[in-house]
Amino acid sequence: MTSIEVLTPGALTTVQDLGRAGWAHIGVPRSGAADRDALIRANRLVGNPDGAAGLEATLVGPRLRFRGDAVVALTGATTEARLDGRPIPMDAPVAVAAGEELHVGTARTGLRIYLAVAGGIDTALTLGSAATDLLTGLGPAPLRRDEVLRLGAAGRGLTPPAVHPPSAVHPPLAGSEAVISVLLGPREDWFTTGSLTRLLSEPFTVDPASNRVGLRLRGPTLERRRSGELRSEGLAPGAIQVPPDGHPILLLADHPTTGGYPVIAVVLSAGLSIAAQLRPGQDVRFTQPTPGG
Repeated sequence: MTSIEVLTPGALTTVQDLGRAGWAHIGVPRSGAADRDALIRANRLVGNPDGAAGLEATLVGPRLRFRGDAVVALTGATTEARLDGRPIPMDAPVAVAAGEELHVGTARTGLRIYLAVAGGIDTALTLGSAATDLLTGLGPAPLRRDEVLRLGAAGRGLTPPAVHPPSAVHPPLAGSEAVISVLLGPREDWFTTGSLTRLLSEPFTVDPASNRVGLRLRGPTLERRRSGELRSEGLAPGAIQVPPDGHPILLLADHPTTGGYPVIAVVLSAGLSIAAQLRPGQDVRFTQPTPGG
Protein backbone atom coordinates (compact mmCIF):
# COMPACT_ATOMS: atom_id res chain seq x y z
CA MET A 1 0.00 0.00 0.00
CA THR A 2 1.39 3.43 -0.95
CA SER A 3 2.35 5.77 1.87
CA ILE A 4 3.77 9.27 2.22
CA GLU A 5 6.63 10.35 4.48
CA VAL A 6 6.42 13.86 5.91
CA LEU A 7 9.85 15.48 5.52
CA THR A 8 8.67 18.91 6.69
CA PRO A 9 5.06 19.60 7.71
CA GLY A 10 4.71 23.23 6.61
CA ALA A 11 3.32 26.01 8.79
CA LEU A 12 0.08 24.16 9.65
CA THR A 13 -0.95 21.15 7.60
CA THR A 14 -3.93 19.09 8.68
CA VAL A 15 -5.94 16.15 7.39
CA GLN A 16 -9.37 17.31 6.24
CA ASP A 17 -12.44 15.83 4.61
CA LEU A 18 -15.94 17.34 4.45
CA GLY A 19 -16.39 17.14 8.22
CA ARG A 20 -18.70 15.70 10.86
CA ALA A 21 -22.20 16.65 9.77
CA GLY A 22 -25.02 15.74 12.13
CA TRP A 23 -23.34 16.09 15.55
CA ALA A 24 -24.08 19.72 16.40
CA HIS A 25 -26.82 18.64 18.82
CA ILE A 26 -24.12 17.26 21.15
CA GLY A 27 -21.81 20.23 20.66
CA VAL A 28 -19.51 18.83 17.96
CA PRO A 29 -18.75 21.25 15.07
CA ARG A 30 -18.78 20.02 11.50
CA SER A 31 -15.16 21.09 10.95
CA GLY A 32 -13.65 19.72 7.71
CA ALA A 33 -11.99 21.68 4.91
CA ALA A 34 -12.27 25.43 5.37
CA ASP A 35 -12.47 25.79 1.57
CA ARG A 36 -14.77 22.89 0.77
CA ASP A 37 -14.92 23.74 -2.94
CA ALA A 38 -11.14 23.45 -3.26
CA LEU A 39 -11.04 20.04 -1.56
CA ILE A 40 -13.89 18.71 -3.70
CA ARG A 41 -12.14 19.89 -6.85
CA ALA A 42 -8.85 18.28 -5.81
CA ASN A 43 -10.59 14.97 -5.06
CA ARG A 44 -12.45 14.92 -8.37
CA LEU A 45 -9.24 15.64 -10.27
CA VAL A 46 -7.67 12.42 -8.92
CA GLY A 47 -10.84 10.35 -9.16
CA ASN A 48 -11.71 10.28 -5.45
CA PRO A 49 -15.15 10.68 -3.88
CA ASP A 50 -15.82 14.29 -2.92
CA GLY A 51 -15.43 13.55 0.79
CA ALA A 52 -12.12 11.67 0.65
CA ALA A 53 -9.55 12.89 3.16
CA GLY A 54 -6.80 15.14 1.82
CA LEU A 55 -4.37 17.70 3.22
CA GLU A 56 -5.04 21.35 3.99
CA ALA A 57 -1.88 23.47 4.24
CA THR A 58 -1.99 26.98 5.66
CA LEU A 59 0.24 29.53 3.89
CA VAL A 60 3.34 27.29 3.66
CA GLY A 61 2.94 23.75 2.33
CA PRO A 62 4.71 20.53 3.31
CA ARG A 63 7.56 18.58 1.74
CA LEU A 64 6.58 14.95 1.20
CA ARG A 65 8.29 11.79 -0.07
CA PHE A 66 6.12 9.17 -1.78
CA ARG A 67 6.86 5.52 -1.05
CA GLY A 68 4.94 4.30 -4.04
CA ASP A 69 3.41 5.51 -7.29
CA ALA A 70 0.55 7.97 -6.83
CA VAL A 71 -1.60 10.61 -8.49
CA VAL A 72 -1.97 14.01 -6.81
CA ALA A 73 -3.73 17.33 -7.41
CA LEU A 74 -3.22 20.75 -5.82
CA THR A 75 -6.01 23.32 -5.56
CA GLY A 76 -6.96 26.36 -3.49
CA ALA A 77 -4.42 29.07 -2.79
CA THR A 78 -2.00 29.48 -5.70
CA THR A 79 1.53 28.31 -4.97
CA GLU A 80 4.65 27.04 -6.69
CA ALA A 81 4.98 23.29 -6.23
CA ARG A 82 7.89 21.13 -7.37
CA LEU A 83 8.14 17.39 -7.84
CA ASP A 84 11.78 16.30 -7.56
CA GLY A 85 12.75 19.85 -8.50
CA ARG A 86 10.54 20.25 -11.57
CA PRO A 87 7.50 22.55 -11.42
CA ILE A 88 4.04 20.99 -11.57
CA PRO A 89 0.72 22.70 -12.35
CA MET A 90 -2.14 23.39 -10.01
CA ASP A 91 -5.71 22.30 -10.75
CA ALA A 92 -4.58 19.22 -12.71
CA PRO A 93 -3.83 15.56 -11.89
CA VAL A 94 -0.09 14.80 -11.70
CA ALA A 95 1.54 11.36 -11.68
CA VAL A 96 4.13 10.77 -8.93
CA ALA A 97 6.69 7.95 -9.06
CA ALA A 98 7.86 6.02 -6.00
CA GLY A 99 10.67 7.86 -4.22
CA GLU A 100 9.86 11.29 -5.63
CA GLU A 101 9.58 14.32 -3.35
CA LEU A 102 6.80 16.87 -3.58
CA HIS A 103 7.60 20.33 -2.20
CA VAL A 104 4.56 22.60 -1.81
CA GLY A 105 5.73 26.20 -1.48
CA THR A 106 4.31 29.37 0.01
CA ALA A 107 0.88 30.59 -1.07
CA ARG A 108 1.09 33.56 -3.42
CA THR A 109 -2.63 34.34 -3.40
CA GLY A 110 -5.05 32.97 -0.85
CA LEU A 111 -4.18 31.21 2.39
CA ARG A 112 -5.06 27.51 2.22
CA ILE A 113 -3.65 24.94 -0.23
CA TYR A 114 -5.32 21.55 -0.77
CA LEU A 115 -3.59 18.32 -1.76
CA ALA A 116 -5.60 15.26 -2.78
CA VAL A 117 -4.02 11.89 -3.51
CA ALA A 118 -5.75 9.11 -5.41
CA GLY A 119 -7.15 6.75 -2.77
CA GLY A 120 -7.30 9.46 -0.10
CA ILE A 121 -5.50 9.68 3.23
CA ASP A 122 -6.24 6.52 5.23
CA THR A 123 -6.55 7.50 8.88
CA ALA A 124 -8.78 6.63 11.83
CA LEU A 125 -12.24 8.21 11.78
CA THR A 126 -13.72 10.08 14.73
CA LEU A 127 -17.52 10.32 14.60
CA GLY A 128 -17.32 9.27 10.98
CA SER A 129 -14.76 11.83 9.84
CA ALA A 130 -10.99 12.16 9.44
CA ALA A 131 -11.11 15.94 9.86
CA THR A 132 -8.72 17.70 12.23
CA ASP A 133 -10.77 20.05 14.43
CA LEU A 134 -8.54 22.62 16.13
CA LEU A 135 -11.33 23.81 18.45
CA THR A 136 -12.32 20.46 19.99
CA GLY A 137 -9.13 18.48 19.36
CA LEU A 138 -11.02 15.77 17.48
CA GLY A 139 -9.30 14.01 14.60
CA PRO A 140 -5.62 13.48 13.86
CA ALA A 141 -3.00 15.96 15.07
CA PRO A 142 -1.49 18.41 12.56
CA LEU A 143 1.26 16.85 10.46
CA ARG A 144 4.62 16.27 12.14
CA ARG A 145 8.09 15.75 10.72
CA ASP A 146 8.88 12.06 9.98
CA GLU A 147 5.21 11.06 10.22
CA VAL A 148 4.05 8.47 7.68
CA LEU A 149 0.62 8.83 6.07
CA ARG A 150 -1.06 5.76 4.65
CA LEU A 151 -3.13 5.99 1.50
CA GLY A 152 -6.28 4.12 0.60
CA ALA A 153 -6.59 1.97 -2.48
CA ALA A 154 -6.25 4.18 -5.56
CA GLY A 155 -9.16 4.31 -7.97
CA ARG A 156 -9.17 5.56 -11.52
CA GLY A 157 -5.76 7.24 -11.44
CA LEU A 158 -5.20 9.52 -14.41
CA THR A 159 -8.40 8.49 -16.19
CA PRO A 160 -11.03 11.26 -16.33
CA PRO A 161 -13.19 11.30 -13.18
CA ALA A 162 -16.83 10.32 -13.56
CA VAL A 163 -17.91 13.68 -12.11
CA HIS A 164 -16.26 16.67 -13.77
CA PRO A 165 -14.39 18.91 -11.30
CA PRO A 166 -15.98 22.28 -10.54
CA SER A 167 -14.26 25.27 -12.12
CA ALA A 168 -11.18 26.52 -10.30
CA VAL A 169 -11.90 29.55 -8.12
CA HIS A 170 -8.75 31.57 -7.67
CA PRO A 171 -8.49 33.50 -4.38
CA PRO A 172 -8.36 37.30 -4.62
CA LEU A 173 -4.92 38.88 -4.68
CA ALA A 174 -3.55 39.91 -1.30
CA GLY A 175 -3.71 43.59 -2.23
CA SER A 176 -7.25 43.45 -3.57
CA GLU A 177 -10.58 43.67 -1.79
CA ALA A 178 -12.74 40.56 -1.54
CA VAL A 179 -16.52 40.89 -1.88
CA ILE A 180 -18.78 38.40 -0.08
CA SER A 181 -22.58 38.18 -0.18
CA VAL A 182 -24.50 37.93 3.10
CA LEU A 183 -28.07 37.68 4.31
CA LEU A 184 -28.93 39.95 7.23
CA GLY A 185 -30.09 38.30 10.44
CA PRO A 186 -31.18 36.52 12.40
CA ARG A 187 -30.37 39.25 14.99
CA GLU A 188 -30.06 42.37 12.84
CA ASP A 189 -32.72 43.96 15.10
CA TRP A 190 -30.07 44.13 17.84
CA PHE A 191 -28.10 46.70 15.82
CA THR A 192 -28.55 50.35 14.90
CA THR A 193 -29.50 51.36 11.38
CA GLY A 194 -26.08 52.95 11.06
CA SER A 195 -24.39 49.66 11.94
CA LEU A 196 -26.31 47.80 9.24
CA THR A 197 -25.36 50.49 6.74
CA ARG A 198 -21.68 50.29 7.72
CA LEU A 199 -21.70 46.50 7.49
CA LEU A 200 -22.90 46.68 3.89
CA SER A 201 -20.92 49.69 2.71
CA GLU A 202 -17.52 49.88 4.42
CA PRO A 203 -14.54 47.51 4.19
CA PHE A 204 -13.23 45.38 7.04
CA THR A 205 -9.67 44.11 7.48
CA VAL A 206 -8.75 40.54 8.51
CA ASP A 207 -6.96 40.56 11.86
CA PRO A 208 -3.81 38.40 12.34
CA ALA A 209 -5.54 36.63 15.26
CA SER A 210 -7.82 34.83 12.77
CA ASN A 211 -7.74 31.03 12.36
CA ARG A 212 -9.92 28.08 11.31
CA VAL A 213 -12.43 28.99 14.05
CA GLY A 214 -13.12 32.40 12.55
CA LEU A 215 -11.93 35.61 10.95
CA ARG A 216 -11.59 38.50 13.37
CA LEU A 217 -12.38 41.68 11.47
CA ARG A 218 -11.24 45.22 12.17
CA GLY A 219 -12.79 48.39 10.79
CA PRO A 220 -16.05 50.19 11.46
CA THR A 221 -17.59 49.51 14.87
CA LEU A 222 -21.02 47.85 14.76
CA GLU A 223 -23.07 49.35 17.58
CA ARG A 224 -26.04 47.67 19.24
CA ARG A 225 -29.43 49.25 19.74
CA ARG A 226 -30.23 46.75 22.50
CA SER A 227 -28.38 46.22 25.75
CA GLY A 228 -28.19 43.08 27.82
CA GLU A 229 -27.15 39.54 26.92
CA LEU A 230 -28.47 37.13 24.33
CA ARG A 231 -29.13 33.53 25.29
CA SER A 232 -26.71 31.10 23.66
CA GLU A 233 -28.11 29.82 20.38
CA GLY A 234 -27.06 27.65 17.46
CA LEU A 235 -24.43 28.85 14.99
CA ALA A 236 -23.80 28.03 11.35
CA PRO A 237 -20.63 28.35 9.26
CA GLY A 238 -20.50 31.88 7.90
CA ALA A 239 -22.33 33.46 10.83
CA ILE A 240 -21.02 36.96 11.61
CA GLN A 241 -21.09 37.40 15.37
CA VAL A 242 -20.58 40.79 16.99
CA PRO A 243 -19.05 40.86 20.49
CA PRO A 244 -19.64 43.86 22.79
CA ASP A 245 -16.58 45.67 21.37
CA GLY A 246 -18.40 45.96 18.03
CA HIS A 247 -15.73 44.17 15.95
CA PRO A 248 -17.31 41.26 14.04
CA ILE A 249 -16.09 37.66 13.85
CA LEU A 250 -16.88 35.62 10.72
CA LEU A 251 -17.12 31.98 11.80
CA LEU A 252 -15.34 29.32 9.74
CA ALA A 253 -15.06 25.52 9.76
CA ASP A 254 -14.05 24.96 13.41
CA HIS A 255 -16.59 27.37 14.89
CA PRO A 256 -18.41 26.49 18.14
CA THR A 257 -21.90 25.10 17.74
CA THR A 258 -23.52 27.72 19.99
CA GLY A 259 -22.75 31.28 21.04
CA GLY A 260 -24.19 34.20 22.94
CA TYR A 261 -23.16 37.12 20.74
CA PRO A 262 -25.85 38.36 18.32
CA VAL A 263 -25.40 37.33 14.68
CA ILE A 264 -25.86 40.35 12.42
CA ALA A 265 -25.61 38.42 9.13
CA VAL A 266 -24.67 35.08 7.59
CA VAL A 267 -22.39 34.54 4.60
CA LEU A 268 -24.00 32.70 1.69
CA SER A 269 -22.50 29.25 1.13
CA ALA A 270 -20.80 30.37 -2.10
CA GLY A 271 -18.83 32.96 -0.12
CA LEU A 272 -17.43 30.57 2.48
CA SER A 273 -14.60 29.43 0.20
CA ILE A 274 -13.63 33.05 -0.39
CA ALA A 275 -13.68 33.75 3.35
CA ALA A 276 -11.50 30.69 4.00
CA GLN A 277 -8.82 32.06 1.66
CA LEU A 278 -8.56 35.58 3.14
CA ARG A 279 -5.17 36.48 4.58
CA PRO A 280 -4.38 38.72 7.57
CA GLY A 281 -4.35 42.34 6.43
CA GLN A 282 -6.64 41.70 3.49
CA ASP A 283 -9.81 43.76 3.11
CA VAL A 284 -13.28 42.33 2.66
CA ARG A 285 -16.56 44.05 1.85
CA PHE A 286 -20.01 42.56 2.49
CA THR A 287 -22.95 42.98 0.15
CA GLN A 288 -26.49 41.68 -0.15
CA PRO A 289 -27.27 39.43 -3.13
CA THR A 290 -29.15 41.02 -5.99
CA PRO A 291 -32.78 39.86 -6.41
CA GLY A 292 -32.86 36.70 -8.50
CA GLY A 293 -29.05 36.43 -8.33
